Amino acid sequence: MSGSNTWVELDGTSVVRKVLDGRANTVELDIAGPSGRISGVALRLYDASARQWSIHYAPLDAGAFTPPLFGRFEHGRGEFHGADSLGGRSIFVRFVIACATSDTCRFEQSYSDDGGRHWEVNWIATDTRLPEDR
Repeated sequence: MSGSNTWVELDGTSVVRKVLDGRANTVELDIAGPSGRISGVALRLYDASARQWSIHYAPLDAGAFTPPLFGRFEHGRGEFHGADSLGGRSIFVRFVIACATSDTCRFEQSYSDDGGRHWEVNWIATDTRLPEDR
């Protein structure tokens, strides 16, 4: 929420594991670059009755989950929303997942402090599946 156009590049891994017959998955994130290291874990749960997913993320340095995001996939694109806080201010979070192929997905996170009228992108990641024999 700074209005900055400066980006930092990080490199690392996201390890996704399917659990509960695919109705949930976990993600281990470990990335680093000149600005430092980010490590955390996500739990994604599918609610079949609501036909939506929830995303729960915990940065390892905080030791607790952030408020969940809720959403669904339509036409190969997932969009998830939730409320959070940043520097003592209430914000909305939007997280978009779009997969160009079954092996490459783009993730984009944005924040809004005006009720969702304007969004500032603060995270863009491209994940590429590694071959199984690695």
